[in-house]
Amino acid sequence: MLQNLHVKNLALIDEAEVDFKEGLNILTGETGAGKSIILGSVNLALGGKYSADMLRKGASFGLVELTFSVDKESRVRALEELDIFPEDGHIILSRKLMEGRSVSRINGETVSMNKLKAAAEILIDIHGQHEHQSLLYKKNHLTILDAFAKETVEKLKDNVKCAYAKYKRHKEELDREALDEAERAKEMDFLEFEISQIRKAEIKPGEDELLEEQYKRIVNSKKIAENVEEAYGYTGYNGNGSVGDALSRAVRCMQDAAHYDGGAASLYGQILEIDNLLNDFNREISEYQRSLEFSEEEFYEIETRLNELNRLKEKYGNSLEDVISYCEEKEKRLEQLKDYDIYLEKLQADYNDALAQLEKASSRLSAKRKEQAKLLSRAITEGLLDLNFLDVQFKISFEELSEFTPNGKDGVEFLISMNPGEPVKPLWEIASGGELSRIMLAIKTVLADKDEIETLIFDEIDVGISGRTAQKVSEKMRVIGKKRQVICITHLAQIAAMADTHFAIEKSAAGGKTKTRIWELDEKESIQELARILGGAEITDTVIQSAVEMKKLAKTVK
Repeated sequence: MLQNLHVKNLALIDEAEVDFKEGLNILTGETGAGKSIILGSVNLALGGKYSADMLRKGASFGLVELTFSVDKESRVRALEELDIFPEDGHIILSRKLMEGRSVSRINGETVSMNKLKAAAEILIDIHGQHEHQSLLYKKNHLTILDAFAKETVEKLKDNVKCAYAKYKRHKEELDREALDEAERAKEMDFLEFEISQIRKAEIKPGEDELLEEQYKRIVNSKKIAENVEEAYGYTGYNGNGSVGDALSRAVRCMQDAAHYDGGAASLYGQILEIDNLLNDFNREISEYQRSLEFSEEEFYEIETRLNELNRLKEKYGNSLEDVISYCEEKEKRLEQLKDYDIYLEKLQADYNDALAQLEKASSRLSAKRKEQAKLLSRAITEGLLDLNFLDVQFKISFEELSEFTPNGKDGVEFLISMNPGEPVKPLWEIASGGELSRIMLAIKTVLADKDEIETLIFDEIDVGISGRTAQKVSEKMRVIGKKRQVICITHLAQIAAMADTHFAIEKSAAGGKTKTRIWELDEKESIQELARILGGAEITDTVIQSAVEMKKLAKTVK
């Protein structure tokens, strides 16, 4: 639910804050007061198009912030899939607007515009003239039907989606294998060449790493040998002031001293142990020196083998394991081409099986959709009659598409007749803007129990209507408001009277500046606002009484 809207430095708004409530929230105000700015602000916060001229004159930046409460588990999960996590059950969407650019944030974290819009689709549904116009496009009609029939078709749609993925995979594989004899022979020759090149190399996993280590050691062996030999000279027993000779003399000295004193005997044992360790070290370093000896022939063999293995990795994989896997795949492919007719028969059989499964799944889905379409047609027709469409007929037509899609093979279109004796025709042929808004309202009323989005905003829902029709529209808004939070901007008293929470928008001039403000009306103020809408420039006692009666009537309908 949208709890709060905060706007700063936008158009005529210096700074405004609105706390929306549950149920039906109505916004009214005189023409030019800034009602469109309020809805525009919400659109901007949700990722709508922005231009610098939207900023309040003289302001360096603008800010729009929306605070939503999120408690439905399904909404929380959907947000978490976008890596958005409610904090204390709230999501705050904000957009800072500066000249030439904007910055969007969710709960204080900067996000991309795509992520902002994805979050908005989960949290709120805005219906203005553009959204009403979306009814004219056939592609949206199937979406509406499936939303209505969600409980009965969701599993069937998943089955179709899986079957389509399998069908598409087998179809692409079969199409790819449409080779003539010359193409097949050419591919086989190439495969045999690659396999032969790899198999002749007799690759052993990890061989290259071992050879790399040996190669590096040989290349650096001269430097290593020089250092090792020098270390051996320092630690050996070959005179010239080496550690070994000095240690031997020290051992003899301590041996003599040990004959005369027990304390010296302990020290003698320690230095004797050091002498033994040095002997071991010298023996091992001598063996290591011998291991550094190599022949030019050995170096050439290692270098040649490494070059061969590296060439194979460059052609067939990043590692020897990849090269071996590549070879095994090509051997499998070669076997397929050798028994090509059998292979094609299997591909065709797999494709036929996948197609049959897709046809079966799509047929079941289509049958269920057609059942639900009758229910939806009936419900929308009743809704349109309630909205003062006289003798209206609403039907949903089906056509079979030429190709399968992940959504089956159904093409759906909404048809309507609004005059007695006239055949039903596509919406785009006969519906006006005002009629489209009422049709959308009827659809939204029907979907009120199906749609999980908690907040709906309606703008221009009252275009081209008045009197009895306006009363019917207000009653439909009330129905949706029982299940969802509804925010509606209107200029009709019948709709405004139905408000659970009524806000006024007012424009004023002071100090050479024009400002727009918005505030929540109490019962008395709401009646005064209704009277203003009803009476225009002059508000008489009769008009006031009419507003009171209208408010009473709305309460009885609720």
